[in-house]
Amino acid sequence: MSKMRKFIVAGLLALTSLALIGVARNPDIYFLIKKNFTIFSEVYRTVSLEYVDEVDPEKLMRKGIDAMLESLDPYTVMVDEAQQQNMEIISRGSYGGVGLNVGFRDGKIVVIAPIEGYSAHRKGIRAGDVIKKVDGVSVEDLMPEEVQGLIDGELGSTVTLTIKRYGLDNPLEFELERQRIEVNNVGYAGLVGESENIGYILLNRFSRGTADEVRKAIEGLTTNTQLKGIILDLRNNPGGLLEEAVGIVDKFIPQNKVVVETRGRQSQHNNLFRTGETPIVPDMPLAVLQNGGSASASEIVAGAFQDYDRAVIVGEQSFGKGLVQTVTQLSYNTALKMTISRYYIPSGRSIQSITYTHDDDNSAVLKPDSLRKKFKTRNGRTVYDGNGIAPDVKVVDEEPSLLETSLLRENMFFNFANQYAATHDSLSESFGSDVLYNEFLSFVSETDFQYQTPSEKHLSKIDSLLNGIEDEDKKHIQRLKNVIGEKKKQQFVRERSDLERRLYLELIARYKGQRGQTAAWLPHDKVVKEALSILQNNEHYNGILAGSN
Repeated sequence: MSKMRKFIVAGLLALTSLALIGVARNPDIYFLIKKNFTIFSEVYRTVSLEYVDEVDPEKLMRKGIDAMLESLDPYTVMVDEAQQQNMEIISRGSYGGVGLNVGFRDGKIVVIAPIEGYSAHRKGIRAGDVIKKVDGVSVEDLMPEEVQGLIDGELGSTVTLTIKRYGLDNPLEFELERQRIEVNNVGYAGLVGESENIGYILLNRFSRGTADEVRKAIEGLTTNTQLKGIILDLRNNPGGLLEEAVGIVDKFIPQNKVVVETRGRQSQHNNLFRTGETPIVPDMPLAVLQNGGSASASEIVAGAFQDYDRAVIVGEQSFGKGLVQTVTQLSYNTALKMTISRYYIPSGRSIQSITYTHDDDNSAVLKPDSLRKKFKTRNGRTVYDGNGIAPDVKVVDEEPSLLETSLLRENMFFNFANQYAATHDSLSESFGSDVLYNEFLSFVSETDFQYQTPSEKHLSKIDSLLNGIEDEDKKHIQRLKNVIGEKKKQQFVRERSDLERRLYLELIARYKGQRGQTAAWLPHDKVVKEALSILQNNEHYNGILAGSN
């Protein structure tokens, strides 16, 4: 029997067994499952063997599985062997690798950042290095995740990277040993504010060990400092393990308080999660930062704090993901990540913002405001379900200007930092240096950087439509283009502070790593500054939580 046929048979037997266990109480459902499995297997076998063109049975089956799961929700997916590492990072908080994060820049695979303390960092690989080969195999046509898959592997084994570094004619080779990479869920912990009496904790994800990392961060911040408050930054944190979210709430809220309830179709998926430990800082003022990228476990934490009036939520509306997934291991090192329940935070509200219709189009329907239910926090503040967590204090990060966005898109800051680091052993210039900014302007000019404003696009369209116009009219259009060109040059002066900040942060990353970059950015972070202002004013802080401000 072929490997593929064994896979099909094993899958059918496994699913039939699940059907017998889970739905034996409903003969109609069991009959429908059996009937449609029979039809499906007959269609699959016939198409695989007799279709006019040869088809790949494995790809055909995967398309069928993917199409079936797409009719449910975006979070119910088949996980293949190549994606198992991401699941391991979430479930175990570690993986086998050399400590590199890679991505695209100018169509090349580059090192975004080496992780401090691991093989790549110790051997001297730098942010901005271009990866040309992995174990002698060119990565020119590969995606970043494919290159990451080649780099990571069995613990103790080695991998050789061929690197092209700015300023060097010949490529460099690095032989690196794969280690167990312990993922740092806490990206940064430090003191902020002029008096440095407010603790700041940046939480990137909720994988195994997150709650313990947060506990250690709190203990480290409070060891030698009399803190006046803590900022927990959950911005762009997509979530992860529900148990770790409960473990974080433990640190701030008394024992035996409900954090989240899950309700599913099967009774075994109905659970109540309560705080179980004695809190470390039960009374310390707390601000939680969130934005549209804060989802799932992040929303459990923010929502529990809001429902108990334990923290002021600062920032933007969260994502609104109130669906719980579990991972079931399948044959041939594959897995099924499937939604099994919804979760509800202490006030009883659901934060899920989208309902999936499961019809032919599987439309995603947002709950209208008129159907959103009211709930009350412990202090009697009104909160609503069905659209994530609303901030107590709304602060929207300013979007970068067209010029800044264009410079980012063309990797001007990134490439300048690579050139600077190749010729300078240290960052000798301070923030706001005329010398540094002028060097950057020269670099941009030499690369023939161009960007088009909406006015230019509009004028070009007019120019192209006016064929055969008089010379005087052409001169008029050209004068307008010249005016726009001068205004574009002046943008580099008007926006200097923003561009300088972006440039300096990119340079800091070359010399002090990501932690140094985070520390340098915090004094300029609009949302952090608002949280600081709230935490340093007890009357204002308590007024928000009481609903009087």
